[in-house]
Amino acid sequence: MASFLTLPAISSRPIIPSAFYLKRPVFQSPPTLHFKQNRFSVSSSSAETGYRADSRSNTIDVVAEIKSERIVVLGGSGFVGSAICKAAVSKGIEVISLSRTSYLSRCMGRSSDVFYVNWDEVLVGATAVVSTLGGFGSEEQMKRINGEANVVAVNAAKEYGIPKFILISVHDYNLPSFLLSSGYFTGKRKAESEVLSKYPSSGIVLRPGFIYGKRRVDGFEIPLDLVGVPAERILKATENFIKPLSSLPASDLFLTPPVSVDDVAFAVINGVLDDDFFGIFTIDQIKEAAEKVLPNIVDVMVFTDAAQFL
Repeated sequence: MASFLTLPAISSRPIIPSAFYLKRPVFQSPPTLHFKQNRFSVSSSSAETGYRADSRSNTIDVVAEIKSERIVVLGGSGFVGSAICKAAVSKGIEVISLSRTSYLSRCMGRSSDVFYVNWDEVLVGATAVVSTLGGFGSEEQMKRINGEANVVAVNAAKEYGIPKFILISVHDYNLPSFLLSSGYFTGKRKAESEVLSKYPSSGIVLRPGFIYGKRRVDGFEIPLDLVGVPAERILKATENFIKPLSSLPASDLFLTPPVSVDDVAFAVINGVLDDDFFGIFTIDQIKEAAEKVLPNIVDVMVFTDAAQFL
């Protein structure tokens, strides 16, 4: 429903006791702003305002599209997926969480397997798909969940015209080639290739290392941040001294700084909101992206209080 705001009339040019007049916009009658759903428009009958003149109306018409975001998070009930859902909700983004297990508060949760999901029920109206799918197991299991499942999701998103696809992948840790040939890494790299080929100018691949935070497993909370936070600080403080060691095979297993699950989550949100953000992102780039959208301490306190009532 349109709402109307009438601005006060601007009087005619006043006479100033000097050799010049102060030039100001002159409206023949009070202009009116007309606001419409998802847009508002303004026009004016006075040529001096710089807007299009309309002899039949004194309405100022300005057009502005308001973009709303709706994301689908694959694996939304997991450690990283649930953090992404919460970060999205804190930024006013609508979220659908697709998971094989549970329902997440404040997300529109659905329990399903990516290989058998009815995409008609999930992808319609989405502006981005975020995949956190991945895991360990036998060689075949790792290829299936890390690679094939993500490939299925990328192709479904592309078929439904979803503008963006964001994949949570993994740092390669400078491992020898025989280790990188395992099902875990080959599956992840296969998924990355699919994202970047189907979405060359909007696909996003995040490559974090060890992700820390408070992780719940079978009802128990594992405080990974007790290890991750001090490790990140120590490696940051000594990075200039340990940099020469980075060329050694598998050295990244010990020298790669951990990354907070919140940094990963808000880097995803930055990718959702920023159309110039695409490609492959390293650990440092993930942290930089997260800083652009991380809430300040007041936002965190408000969101934390609100979360108690979910």
